[in-house]
Amino acid sequence: NLLDCILETYAADTMRPGDLYWYNDCYGSGGGVSHSPDMVFVAPVFSEGDPVGFSQAWGHLWDIGGMMPGSISPAATEVFHEGTIMPPVRIYREGVLNDEVWRIFARNSRFPDILKGDLRAIMASCRLGQQRLEEMFERFGTAVTLAAFEMLMQQSREAVRQAFATRVPDGTYSFKDYLDSDGVTDQSYAVHLSLTKSNGDITLDFRQSDDQAKGAVNFIMHESVPKFMYSLYLTADDPSVLINYGFIEAIGEVKTRPGSLVNPTFPAPLGMRSNTMLRVNNCVFGTLAQATEGQTSAASPVYVIYMLRSLDLKSGDYALCIEGMAVGFGARPFADGIDAVYYVAQKNYPIEFAEMEFGMRVERYSIHRDSGGPGTYRGGCGVVRDIRVIADEGILASRLENVVYPAWGVNGGYSGRPGKLLVNPGTPDERDLKPLSDNNRLLKGDLLRIMTPGGGGWGDPLDRDAAQVRDDVLDGFVSAQSALEDYGVVFMPETLEVDESATRQQRRRMRRQTAMFHRGEYLTAVD
Repeated sequence: NLLDCILETYAADTMRPGDLYWYNDCYGSGGGVSHSPDMVFVAPVFSEGDPVGFSQAWGHLWDIGGMMPGSISPAATEVFHEGTIMPPVRIYREGVLNDEVWRIFARNSRFPDILKGDLRAIMASCRLGQQRLEEMFERFGTAVTLAAFEMLMQQSREAVRQAFATRVPDGTYSFKDYLDSDGVTDQSYAVHLSLTKSNGDITLDFRQSDDQAKGAVNFIMHESVPKFMYSLYLTADDPSVLINYGFIEAIGEVKTRPGSLVNPTFPAPLGMRSNTMLRVNNCVFGTLAQATEGQTSAASPVYVIYMLRSLDLKSGDYALCIEGMAVGFGARPFADGIDAVYYVAQKNYPIEFAEMEFGMRVERYSIHRDSGGPGTYRGGCGVVRDIRVIADEGILASRLENVVYPAWGVNGGYSGRPGKLLVNPGTPDERDLKPLSDNNRLLKGDLLRIMTPGGGGWGDPLDRDAAQVRDDVLDGFVSAQSALEDYGVVFMPETLEVDESATRQQRRRMRRQTAMFHRGEYLTAVD
């Protein structure tokens, strides 16, 4: 977990009030942190003079050095390309800052002022958590508070075990999901998961996943990651279940193979590990879909990031825009997928701020029509963002996935539709960019169009209510052509009202055998 590597370096009985510990070492923490820009801070919590717990906070930093501004790059081929590696250090000793370590780390950033502000914010969050925990121990006493924590973990552990017992029959369920490439080569990579449940014992086996990649999509998958994914999904309908270590204790062994995509060997690069982490999540859904006869969400694509960099040669100042772009999430057994969301929440710069800071002009921001996979419940749609380069030039890195392997549909639903990167669309200079790539040169006046992918659909699209399809067409989520070809809905040409009779006939003609999964076509096997 997030504490092990600190406790291996600093024994708990040597810790004192006011101490604060810091690291970002992915390999040294065994995947406790999974790429270098994520910084972990830990403060010991004391009660009656003894250490009784820890407060932890972490955050992603803008730039920690490395081969490119922003520190993570699709061109990286080793972890040293991805910035400064901080082993566990004691950055505060009894409230006194270790100034030497602080100054060395800040000097390795292209944006030291931003870095220092972010670090102070994370440390303040950690200190606040420490303060609140110590207030809790003081109010209720050490024994009562520790017993309460243990009770909460036991409740969560039992809730997960009960969910598995009632929803997942004994057996082995295997699923494989694919990454388009690793950014350095054009090779695709597979994450393979087998879930086995037998007499209450649950094991997760990833050993058949492909070998580690040359590029930065490797993921040091701590055992807690897939355990939390299963636990969160299976207990999501019960708000009384709290997220804690009980989730880990509920599930047994997680098996991985050293040298594989989910257990790479040092110094393989890790900066784009989310591409693989989301495939792990989709494999979790894939196994549960088989176990529950399709009563799970369809797959979601990887959220998109672009990095636009420039350097003022006269002043030596860097300009860096790192922006996360929304995608569409997979449809659910009870509702459409969420449109235009970045991982767990929407996250992009306000246009006014981006234009003021980053030498660009945003000329379009809209829904990517037809990107959501058709289904009884439609997959969420991605977005389209047009960016005009105003600076003299810029170097673009992009992390766009699910182009070759779109987010799959489930229980008869279709897969989502891929995204695309275009420069100067609709002009004689139009060109495609490699979706996962770096060192793409853009000149002043160039227009970059980012089209992000959509999520998979759930259920046969021919069973979707025709009125809902009409609403989607009017709202710009679905085209009239897709309404006809994917959903079998026919409109009256002048009014765009649904032609009920023609729609029934069209859907009868289109009826066919569906399957549990769809990735461009219905799959007869999960491989």
